[in-house]
Amino acid sequence: MPHTAASGGARPPTTLTQYLIEERRRFPQASGALNALILDVALACKAIAREVALGRLGVSGAGGAAGGPAAAGEINVQGEEQKPLDVFANEVFLRRNEASGGVSGMASEELEAPWPVPCPATGPRGKYLLVFDPLDGSSNLDVDMTVGSIFSILRAPQDLLDSGHEVTEADFLQPGAAQIAAGYALYGPATMLVLSVGNGVAGFTLDPNLGEFMLTHPDIRVPAQTREFAINASNSRFWEPPVKRYVDECLAGTSGPRGKDFNMRWIASMVAEAHRILMRGGVFLYPRDTRDPNRAGRLRLLYEAAPVGFLIEQAGGRASTGRQPVLGVRPSGLHQRIGLVFGSREEVERIERYHREPDRDIALNPLFAERGLFR
Repeated sequence: MPHTAASGGARPPTTLTQYLIEERRRFPQASGALNALILDVALACKAIAREVALGRLGVSGAGGAAGGPAAAGEINVQGEEQKPLDVFANEVFLRRNEASGGVSGMASEELEAPWPVPCPATGPRGKYLLVFDPLDGSSNLDVDMTVGSIFSILRAPQDLLDSGHEVTEADFLQPGAAQIAAGYALYGPATMLVLSVGNGVAGFTLDPNLGEFMLTHPDIRVPAQTREFAINASNSRFWEPPVKRYVDECLAGTSGPRGKDFNMRWIASMVAEAHRILMRGGVFLYPRDTRDPNRAGRLRLLYEAAPVGFLIEQAGGRASTGRQPVLGVRPSGLHQRIGLVFGSREEVERIERYHREPDRDIALNPLFAERGLFR
């Protein structure tokens, strides 16, 4: 006779909805609005996953989405050309979540200003703010590599809720430590949703037969140690001395001061880099450099660095600018950029220590020397 739940057999996998219900029980006074918002975000991610999977048969081949706030081929606020799927993903996030009644406003990498959400005709105003990068790593679409969506949920300021005024940029300028929840969707061989509601990190895999995100990684933890780092080596001439010191020591391998060999990775997709580190450890560096004195870094604080930092810290890792914890940085602008180092705690703490120590002459590794390997 086959085992059933009633006869003591294995329990069926937990769905995202069931997981959120269990988490809500920790807060008996909660209204359920946060759960509803996360489920709407998950639904948007399912729609984007479907289009990404179609490749050139999808929206890219159909000329892009019509009627959205921006058109494919335009230059967004970041100075980057928008691909059709960038526009489609942004539109899906906006339309799916403005109708839910859970948010007072949204902010996106693709939009210069906040996206206001009108007060609902019935019921109170949505008490959350949603911030997102609708399609991270979209430059990888042309070569069919992994991309994803990143999101962060903040509590709407009380004066916004009380006054009923339209959401402003200032309402979003909250440090990463103030996040209520954060996560990302990964569109790869399988579609995954990785989420934290402030009680650790859980990973859900989309079952295409059921159309449900199923809990497959219930307690993700970042190993404290690693032998793997990720950095864009083409920027080495702009690195500050602490970063150059760290990378040179890793490249020196067993004969260097670290006494062990390291692997170097670079995917050029923040979601893919973060996912690899959450799954098996490592350290990611996109640090502040000397290329542009007016920019403190390349990654956007509100919808890239802060949500990924929240996930990494919830999983036992560490996220830093190199000089301070990234979750403690209070944003000065909606699209503020920042340097970011995150991953296995011991490696990030080492990089922070190098930033605190006085500069010293650092011997260049031959890989990055002016003459190069072949001259």
